[in-house]
Amino acid sequence: MISTTDFANGIYIEVNEKLYKILWFQHHKPGKGGAIMRAKLKDVFGGATIERTFRMGEKFVSPEVTSTAVNFSYEMGDSLVFIDSEYEEHQIKKGIMGLSEKFLAEGMKVIIVRTQNQIIDVELPPSVEIAVEYTEPGAKGDTVTNVLKPAKLKNGLEVKVPLFINAGDVIKVDTRTGKYIERA
Repeated sequence: MISTTDFANGIYIEVNEKLYKILWFQHHKPGKGGAIMRAKLKDVFGGATIERTFRMGEKFVSPEVTSTAVNFSYEMGDSLVFIDSEYEEHQIKKGIMGLSEKFLAEGMKVIIVRTQNQIIDVELPPSVEIAVEYTEPGAKGDTVTNVLKPAKLKNGLEVKVPLFINAGDVIKVDTRTGKYIERA
C-alpha cells in the first residue's frame, strides 16, 4: 500500500482498478478544511492523462513493478526489439511509446518497466543528441535575439531552434517534450 504522503513523480498506483503513473503532484492546504494532494496521472494502458485530487492519508495499491536496463536493438515488423545484458529479447508494439519512439537509435540504453510480465513503460534518457538535416540559414549577427526557426532532424521530427543553428549541426533535444535544449 502507498499513501498520498509517499507520492513521487514516476511511481505507479492503482486507482479504481486502473494502473496510473504519477506525472506531477502538489500538496495543497486550503485555508479551511484538511490538506489535499493534487496529482496529474497517466493511464498506463489507455494513455489518457487526468488530474485528480486526493485527501491526505488516502491509501492506494502499489503494483509490483520491475525495471530492467536494456539496449534498443532493431525494428521487426510492427515491433521494437530490446535486448538486455543476458541477451534476452523484449518486444513492444510500435506506437505505444508515442513521441519517444522517434528518439530511439540503435544501441541506445533505455529502461523498460514491467508489471505482471507486461511492459508498461520505456524510459529514455532525458536528452539525446541528433543531427539537423535541414534548416534555413540564419543571417549573420542574429545570434543575440530569442527568435526560433524550424529545423528538420535526422529522425524526421521538426523542432524550433535558434537562428545560429545550421544544417549538419548536432543539437540536444529533450526526449520528454521534443524541444531544443542546446547545441552539442
